[in-house]
Amino acid sequence: MQRRHHAIPLQQAVQESPSFALLANRLRESSERLQTIRSLLPAPLRASVQAGPIEDGVWCLLANSNAVAAKLRQMVPALQAHLNTKGMPVSTIRIKVQSRII
Repeated sequence: MQRRHHAIPLQQAVQESPSFALLANRLRESSERLQTIRSLLPAPLRASVQAGPIEDGVWCLLANSNAVAAKLRQMVPALQAHLNTKGMPVSTIRIKVQSRII
């Protein structure tokens, strides 16, 4: 008997797999946090910051340069306070510089 493999939509795979569902939930939470703080970021920095992983109350923001990372580190207390007031608490915000692949 031959077994046929059928492709399934990504959304269905996420719903049927606990691991994927957890990953999708973390991705959504991280993206929501970035949207919440985006208005606090200076306009020139907004395109230079991406949402990173979130786990156990630690959220990571990804900066595209050292200069952007330095500015974000100065803003961490304000960003964290804003998230707390919006009901999205994080215990720590880490800033990482994304390495570029050439």
